Amino acid sequence: MAYNKDIPYNDLPDLPPVTFTESNELLRHLAKASRYLGELNGLCESLPDPSLLINTIVLQESKDSSAIENIVTTQDELYKAATEEGSTNHAAKEVLSYREALYVGLRKMQSQENLLLSSTLIEIVQTIKQNDSGIRKTPGTALKNAITGSVIYTPPCCEDEIREKLTALETFINDSENSELDPLIKMALIHYQFEAIHPFGDGNGRTGRILNALYLSQQKLLTQPVLYLSSYVVKYKTEYYQLLKDVTENGNWNDWVMFMLTAVIETAQLTTGKIRAMLMLREEMEVSMKEILGSSFNYDLLQLLFTMPYLKIELLERKQLAHRQTAASWLKKLVASNILSPQKMGRSTYYVNYKLMDLLTAQ
Repeated sequence: MAYNKDIPYNDLPDLPPVTFTESNELLRHLAKASRYLGELNGLCESLPDPSLLINTIVLQESKDSSAIENIVTTQDELYKAATEEGSTNHAAKEVLSYREALYVGLRKMQSQENLLLSSTLIEIVQTIKQNDSGIRKTPGTALKNAITGSVIYTPPCCEDEIREKLTALETFINDSENSELDPLIKMALIHYQFEAIHPFGDGNGRTGRILNALYLSQQKLLTQPVLYLSSYVVKYKTEYYQLLKDVTENGNWNDWVMFMLTAVIETAQLTTGKIRAMLMLREEMEVSMKEILGSSFNYDLLQLLFTMPYLKIELLERKQLAHRQTAASWLKKLVASNILSPQKMGRSTYYVNYKLMDLLTAQ
C-alpha cells in the first residue's frame, strides 16, 4: 500500500533499508566523521578527571536538545537551577532532567551487558518527563504543522504494533556482528527509525537524541557522551525535519545519512575545541587562584568552578568545601581579581565563572 501521511504508518519497514546504498561522496564523509570523532574520543580518554568537564558539556547538549522541542531556558536560569536543590523554573528543570536521563541510560546499558533495550528507552523518557509514561496506548497520534494544523506524519499505532517495531529496532541496534554497515551510518538509520516509530506520547525527540549518544558509547566510538549533536540540529532544524520527512515519503536515505555525518563532523570539531579551551582556561585559573588565595587555595573549589559555573556561598557550605566566612572570603577575592563575576538574582548573589560561560556558549 502506498504511504499516506494521514493514516498510521504501520507499514514502516524494519532496518536495514533495502534502498540504501553508500555513494563515494558518503564514504568520503564517513571517513572524515570517523577521524574527527576519533580525535574527540582520544582527548576524552586523556582527561585525568573526565566528569570535571563533561558535566558542563552535557548540560549544553541538554539545553540545545530541549530547545529543539521549544523548551527554552536561559543560561542564568539553567545554571541557577543546577546550583539550587529546589528550583521552581519548569524549563530549566526539564533540561536538567535530560542530563539525568542521559546518565540513567548509560548506567542501565552498562548494567545490561552493553545492550540497548526498549526498557532503557522507556526509563529515559520517564526520567526526562519525570513521570511514569510508557509506550503510546491510545490511537489518534499525528504530528501536525504548528501553524496550519495540517498533518505532517502519522506514526504507527497502537501499543502492540509499536512494541513489535521497537523489538525489531532493538535487534538491529545490538546486532553488530551481522552488520556490514559502519556504526556512524547505523546511528543515522537508528535515529530515523526511532523518530518514525514515535513510541511515546511526548519526549521522543529528546529520547532519540540520547539514543544517539548511547549508541556511540555502546560502539566504543565515544567513551564519554559529549558529542554536541543538538547544537547542529538547532542550527538546521528545518532541514532536519525535512530530511526525516523525505526518507519517509521518498526513501531518500542518502541525504539524511549525509546530514547526520555532517553533524558528527561539525560537532566533533566544535566539542574538541571547547574541551581544549576549557583545559587551557582551567590551567590559567589554577595559577591565578594559587596566587590570589595563597595557602588557602582549595583544588576542590577549582573543580567546582568547572562543574558548576554559578557558585553561591551556600553551595560551598553544602559541598563542605568551607565554612560560610571562608567561602565568602574566597569568592570576594576571586571577584576582586576578575576571576569571577558577581550576579544578583533576587535575594541571592551568584559568583559566575564568566570566562567558562563565554567559552561554552560560543558557536
